[in-house]
Amino acid sequence: MQRALLELLFVGVVGAVLGCWIVLYELAYSAESLAHALFPGLVAAALLGLPLLLGAAGGVLVAAVGVALAGRLPGIGRDVAVAIVVTTLFGLGVLLALTPASPPGLDGLLFGDLLGVTRGDLAAAGTLAALSLVALAALHRPLLAVGFDRGSSASLGARPLVVDLGLLALIAAAIVVGVQGLGNLLVLAGLIGPAATARLLARRVPTMMLTATGVAAGCALGGLYLSYYANVAAGAAVAGTTVAAYLALTLVRLRPRRLSASRG
Repeated sequence: MQRALLELLFVGVVGAVLGCWIVLYELAYSAESLAHALFPGLVAAALLGLPLLLGAAGGVLVAAVGVALAGRLPGIGRDVAVAIVVTTLFGLGVLLALTPASPPGLDGLLFGDLLGVTRGDLAAAGTLAALSLVALAALHRPLLAVGFDRGSSASLGARPLVVDLGLLALIAAAIVVGVQGLGNLLVLAGLIGPAATARLLARRVPTMMLTATGVAAGCALGGLYLSYYANVAAGAAVAGTTVAAYLALTLVRLRPRRLSASRG
C-alpha cells in the first residue's frame, strides 16, 4: 500500500502539472488517442525486455506514420484516419498482451497492477517523473505563449511546432509513468481528472497546478482506502474517486445557479 501510494503521488504530481496544459490546450481526446496508440509499443517493449519508454516512442512513431498514410486515402478525413489507426493499434496491443503465448503479467499494462509495484518500478517512475517536471518547467513560458496566442507566439520566441511536439512527448512519458499502476485504460483519469477539477476552482495557471496536485494526492489516498475496505481493484478505485470528485464539484457549482434561476 505504501509503494502504491508513492507510485500514485509520482503519477499525481506529473499528471496534475501536465494535465493542466492538456485541459487548457483542449488535448484530452488527443491524449487518450495517444495512450491507446502507443499500447502495442509498450507490449512489444515488455516482450523484448526493452525500456517501456522506448516502446512508447516506437508506438507513437508508428501511429504518426499510420495517421499520415491513412489521411491520404481518398474519401477519408483526418478524424476518421485517427480513429482507424488508434483503434487498430490498440486492438493489436490487446491481442499481443492477452494471447496465451504471452508471458503472464502483460495484462497489467492494460489494467494496471497498483499493488504489485516494486521498488525498481518506483525508481524508474520517480526518475521519469522528475525529468518530466524539469522539462515542464523549461517549457512553461513557451507553453503560456503558444496557449495564449498561437499566431503571435513566434514574436515572443516560442515555436508552436516545437511546443506541440514537446507536449506530446511529455504526455507519452506521463503515460509510461502511470501505466504500471493504473494501466493503459485508466491512466488518463490521473492525467485529466485532477486538472479538470482544478479548473473549476482556479483561474491562474500556477494556482490551477497546485490545486490539481492536491486533488490528485487526496484522490490517491481516498482511492486506496476505498480499495482496501471495499475489496475492489486499486486502480479502478483511484480512477473512480477522481471522477467522483469532479462530478461532485460540478454539481456543487451548478446548484447556486439553479437556485438563482428558480428565484428569478
